[in-house]
Amino acid sequence: MALSNGVNFALVCRHATAVWLVLGDPRMQGFETEIQLDPRLNRTGDHWHVRVEGLPVEFCYGYRVDGPVGDGFRFDPEIVLLDPYARAVSYGGAWGEHSPNPRRSLVTDAMEDREPTVPPGIPLEDTIIYELHVRGYTVDPSSGVTNPGTFAGLSEKIDHLRDLGVTAVELLPIDEFDETDCAFVNPLTGERLLNFWGYNTIAFAAPKANYAVKAGPSEPWDEVGAMVDAFHEAGMEVFLDIVFNHTAESGDDGPTYSFRGFDNPLYYMLDEKGEYLDFSGCGNSFNADHPVVRTFLLACLRNWVAEAGVDGFRFDLASVLGRDRRGRVQLSPPTINRISEDSLLYQTKLIAEPWDAGGLYQVGTFPGGGRWGDWNGRYRDDVRRFWRGEPGMTSDLATRICGSDDLYAGRGPLSSINFITCHDGFTLHDLVAYDHKRNEANGEGNRDGADANFSWNCGVEGPTDDPGVLALRARQVRNLMATLLISQGVPMILGGDEFLRTQGGNNNAWCQDNAVSWVDWRLAETNADFLRFVRAMIALRKAHPVFRRRAFFGAGGGPPAILWHGVEPVKPDFSATSRSLAFALDGRGRDRPGVVDRDFYVAMNAWSEDLDFQIPASPSGRPWRRVVDTALAAPDDFTDVDAGPEVEATSRYRVHQRSMIILASGA
Repeated sequence: MALSNGVNFALVCRHATAVWLVLGDPRMQGFETEIQLDPRLNRTGDHWHVRVEGLPVEFCYGYRVDGPVGDGFRFDPEIVLLDPYARAVSYGGAWGEHSPNPRRSLVTDAMEDREPTVPPGIPLEDTIIYELHVRGYTVDPSSGVTNPGTFAGLSEKIDHLRDLGVTAVELLPIDEFDETDCAFVNPLTGERLLNFWGYNTIAFAAPKANYAVKAGPSEPWDEVGAMVDAFHEAGMEVFLDIVFNHTAESGDDGPTYSFRGFDNPLYYMLDEKGEYLDFSGCGNSFNADHPVVRTFLLACLRNWVAEAGVDGFRFDLASVLGRDRRGRVQLSPPTINRISEDSLLYQTKLIAEPWDAGGLYQVGTFPGGGRWGDWNGRYRDDVRRFWRGEPGMTSDLATRICGSDDLYAGRGPLSSINFITCHDGFTLHDLVAYDHKRNEANGEGNRDGADANFSWNCGVEGPTDDPGVLALRARQVRNLMATLLISQGVPMILGGDEFLRTQGGNNNAWCQDNAVSWVDWRLAETNADFLRFVRAMIALRKAHPVFRRRAFFGAGGGPPAILWHGVEPVKPDFSATSRSLAFALDGRGRDRPGVVDRDFYVAMNAWSEDLDFQIPASPSGRPWRRVVDTALAAPDDFTDVDAGPEVEATSRYRVHQRSMIILASGA
C-alpha cells in the first residue's frame, strides 16, 4: 500500500476539552485507529492540530469532541464528526437508500489541483440563465442519456441547451446533502418521500457523490470539473445554488453531522437561552457573521471557483447572511462584503435570493456594493398579475419591463434577475393551468407551498381537452415568455419550461423524486411549436442590444429611448382599469455608442376583448414588419425580422384578447 508523506490535520474548536482524530480505511466498515490530541502539544489558540506520518494515500477520517453541555453547547464524544472543510464524503449508499455505513471525511491522492478550462466570460447584459436540477434533468428514461441523473448526464444535454440559446446553467444544490432525511410519506401511494432538491447541506465543500457516475473518493470532483469544462467549451457558464443560510442539522431534534458537534454557538444563531433562531424555516440559521464561519464560507466558494471553475453563485435565502449572531439585520454585513470584494471571486456573478423566512425582504435593497443581482420577486408577481388580467397593473408592468428602476435606482437594470417561474412554485405550464396548488402528494395536507401564485387556469382547472382553453393557454405561455425575453435585466428560465413541463399543479415539489419533478423529454416533440417559439425569442434578444441595456432608459440624457403608447400613439393608459400597454424602443445606440439597432414596437393586450392599436411611426422613421403575434398559430406566431408582413405606420392592428405583438423596423 502506498503511503503519504505525512498529513496535517487541523480544526477550530474553542470550547472543546478533548479531541480525538479517528482514522480508517474507506473500503472497510468501522475504524482502525484513534489519536487523542494533547492540548499541551496539539493546541494553538482555538486550533487543534496534529501531523500523522505513514498514512495510506487514501483514507477516511473524522473527529470526536468532548466539552461542556448546556448553554447552547451540544458536545457528544460518541459521535464521529465530519470535517467542515472535507472535500469528499464517504457514505456507500445508492441514491435514496439509507446506508448503515456512517459518513466520513475522505482523502485520496487523486484529489489534486486541476486546471479548469478558460471560462467564456459572458457579459452580464448578454446572460440568459437556465435553472435546473442535476438529477431531475436527465433521470427520466425519456432523456436518452447514457448516465441519467448525473453530472455526466447533464453534459450530454449541452447540445439542447446551446441550441436553445441560454448562456448559463444554474444548478440546484450539488454539494453533499442527505436526500433520505425527509420525514413525509405520500398519502396517496404510501411512497416514502425524499429530500429531492437538496437544500439541506451536510458538507459545503464536497460534491454530491450520488450525482457522479462513480461515487468514489475522487470521482465526484473529477466529474464536476469535466462537466464545467464541457459547458465552457460550448460557450456557456455554470452557476451553483449555494445554501449558506442553514444546514442539514436542523433544529433541536435534528441529526449531528459536523458543525453543532464542534461548536454549536459558533456555527449557529442562538437566542439568550441557547435555542436556535430560525430565519430559514428549516430549524436553524447558520451564524455567517462569525469571523471563523465567514472564513469557512469564503474558502468553500473559492474552492468551487479554483478547483471546478464555476462562474457564479446563487445564494438561497441570502438575507440570512446579513444578520448578526442574534438575528439582527446589519446595514453593512461583513460576510456579504467579504464575498463581494474577494479577489478570487471578483469575476464571478453573484445572485441573491434577497429575502428570508424571518420576514426580511430586500429586493432592491440587498447589500453588497452593487456586485449582486437580485432574484426580482416583484418582476415575477407583476408580470403574472398583468397577464392573468388584473386591472391597474399596466404601470407596474412598464416599470418591470424597463428593468425596475424603482428598485435599482443607482445600480442599473442588470441588478434585476427577471423570472416568471423557478424551481420553487408552478412551472410555466401549470401557471396557466391551475388556480390552486395541488400538493397533496407531499404529505402535508396541501398546507405547504405558496398560496399566492397569481396564476390563472384559463377557465378549466388542470388537464382539459377543450380546444378553446388549450388555445388560450398556448397564447398565455407565449405572452409570458416573450415578455420575459424583451424585458431589461437578466432573464432566467426554469428548466423544461421551453417545452412546457408540468408538475401536475404541485408548486413545492422539493420531496418528489419521481415523474412530478423529472423532466419528460418527450414533451420536446409534443410541444415542438412552443420550443421553436422560445428558441426564436431567445435568438431575438441575443441579436438586438436594444433589449439588453446596461443603463436605465433616460440615463445620459438625449431624446427618449423608449416611447409609451396606448391604443392610440403617445396616449398610454396607466389608469386603474387599464389592461393594455404599448411602447416603442429607439435602436439608435444611446446605450452603446456607435451601435445602431432596429427599432421595436410592442403592444400587449391582457383584456378579454380584442383591441385595435394604431401603429405609430418608428422612432427612426424606418418601416415596420411583424415579428411576433402570440394570437397566431405556429409558425406564424414568430417570423424573422426581415420576413414578416409589413405593417404600415398609422394603420390599425387588431391585437386579439390575451395576446401581444412585436414589430421590428428595417435595418
